[in-house]
Amino acid sequence: MISFSVLAFVFGLVFISELPDKTALASLVLGTRYRASYVFAGVAAAFAVHVTLAVAAGSVLTLLPERILSAITGVLFLGGAAVLLLKKDDAEDDAEVRNPEGQSFWKVAGAGFMLILVAEFGDLTQIMTANLAARYDDPLSVGLGAVLALWAVGGLGIVGGHALMKRVPFRLISRVAALVMVGLGAWSVYEAVAG
Repeated sequence: MISFSVLAFVFGLVFISELPDKTALASLVLGTRYRASYVFAGVAAAFAVHVTLAVAAGSVLTLLPERILSAITGVLFLGGAAVLLLKKDDAEDDAEVRNPEGQSFWKVAGAGFMLILVAEFGDLTQIMTANLAARYDDPLSVGLGAVLALWAVGGLGIVGGHALMKRVPFRLISRVAALVMVGLGAWSVYEAVAG
């Protein structure tokens, strides 16, 4: 059964964390060059693969004793917050996406899939999704919330992300996501120590 509160929380956290990420910008660039539906098909498939891997990893973590699991997730959340707070804006680098030849569905979707698959592997949101799957022990709700958030960010990047990126500073979005992750990390570490 799906927990809508877990789904909504995961959606919000992953959405905020992914919005300033390089993959949103890569989706934006691909969306300006190619048919949006083709790009989205590839990007969505890549995000689905990443969420599946993250939820599987998080589900394995639930086999650990609760105190150890809380300590691990706390440290990982705090590490993720540190990455968000310390990372530089590299929008210029992300704008340089290789231009695949042709406009066929398979070439464009394949380019989007490969770009996101490589760029997202081991990314903060994939690690965060694994942590959330371990923390809530609800792989379906966490997986659905994460994949919907990633698809939403990819869709925004492809269709209308340029206007949003001009109005919402990356630094502000990163700071909000980092603060949420600090809170989650501190709570998890507290549970590990107090439990």
